[in-house]
Amino acid sequence: MEIDYTRIAVFIVVAFALGLVVIMNKNNIPPRLKRGIALSAAVMIVLAFIFLIIGFLG
Repeated sequence: MEIDYTRIAVFIVVAFALGLVVIMNKNNIPPRLKRGIALSAAVMIVLAFIFLIIGFLG
């Protein structure tokens, strides 16, 4: 199976952008949503690092 590096690059940029937005706007996010958004951003960032490692090894 061929790996599409363009989609992986877009995902990595979006994941880090979401993490940056969450960090910069942490005081403006409603408390009820804060934990879920932070958890989803953390999962996306971890996946982005995994994709980076796979891209360098592959």
